[in-house]
Amino acid sequence: MKIETQLLHEGYHPQNGEPRALPIYQSTTYKYDSSEHIGKLFDLSAEGHMYSRISNPTVACVEAKIAALEGGVGAMCTTSGQAASLICLLNILKSGDHFISVSTIYGGTINLFAVTLKRFGIECSFVSTDAAEEEIQRHFRENTRAVFGETIANPALSVFDIEKFATIAHKNNVPLIVDNTFATPVLCRPFEFGADIVVHSTTKYMDGHAVQLGGVIVDSGNFDWTNGKFPEFTEPDESYHGVVYTRDFGRAAYIAKSRVQLMRDIGAYPSANAAFLLNLGLETLAVRMERHCSNAQKVAEYLSKSEKIEFVNYPGLKTDKYYQLAQKYVPMGASGVISFSIKGSRENAVKFIDSLKLASNEVHVADIRTCVLHPASSTHRQLSDGQLAAAGITPGLVRFSVGIENIDDILEDIEQAMSNVQ
Repeated sequence: MKIETQLLHEGYHPQNGEPRALPIYQSTTYKYDSSEHIGKLFDLSAEGHMYSRISNPTVACVEAKIAALEGGVGAMCTTSGQAASLICLLNILKSGDHFISVSTIYGGTINLFAVTLKRFGIECSFVSTDAAEEEIQRHFRENTRAVFGETIANPALSVFDIEKFATIAHKNNVPLIVDNTFATPVLCRPFEFGADIVVHSTTKYMDGHAVQLGGVIVDSGNFDWTNGKFPEFTEPDESYHGVVYTRDFGRAAYIAKSRVQLMRDIGAYPSANAAFLLNLGLETLAVRMERHCSNAQKVAEYLSKSEKIEFVNYPGLKTDKYYQLAQKYVPMGASGVISFSIKGSRENAVKFIDSLKLASNEVHVADIRTCVLHPASSTHRQLSDGQLAAAGITPGLVRFSVGIENIDDILEDIEQAMSNVQ
């Protein structure tokens, strides 16, 4: 099936006389005929749902759909994108370990990696997404366990060279993790370029309507966890009576461990109703992404001609430094998010934002409605000047998330707001 069809039909397959729409299984627990069967659930030797902190039938259908969309062997939903990023790393990292991330990623993720994980004894080295292979290689250590990047960075709009980083990661026997939030599987499927694990903030385009927080981790099933660097996958897990994940779950070892070990203990699992709402968003994702990309392209072209604009970051522009990478990884469109810097002081950017009437000034992005934000004073406010520069954020940078309204109305709103900028 093509992805447009998968969005509608994967995950939930109603049988004769069953509901056409995905049912909401609003239950924390499940009834079984015998203690023996429940025992097998806890031994991981039987399939089924033991408790909704770990799995739920409604959520499971959405997980199956997203796994199919990305071309993976399995997926696990979480309560937020941050939870997905945290769990995907804790599944393979412990105190004393190290990983590498590109610096042009979401500000909240930078904090998670540089501050919170450091408190766990896990260290992150940040590298430029544009660094040469030799420079990236210098950051690897004996205890390096993963490499992380964003397909399209938030808000720098740089394009991650997945193949380059996958080659380097695999040369060092570690997996490549890619945050595919802005691209979505409609625009890019990172597994096809060598990525091993994909994460999303489903709060963004996948939901699309700003109604439900969520995240997801998808396992490609392609990484070799038996290469000697990851004994937690190849040695018995005493918390599950000696289960060995690579032996007992094969290609799905990573996603199985993340669920039955990490999600079991952390409990950041979404509700059935949350998954139901996410599924509604997924069903129209392909249609929405086409409109988001089309509108954003026109807005980027309009802004690039303004004398009041210092620069526009949008990989769909032929003048953008990431245009060629965008043609390789996201040829159907570079998402609906644009960042641009207004000439002059930070105050000019704030004046522009506060003058908008159609676009909402809000702490959100990738919504059906056009929204705008000043990263330096909001989502990335906690970063130092050096970190802001490394993330591609100037004082006048504006993150503009183009919605699916009529393009004429969006451009008219930008024009009237820009008239207030000196």
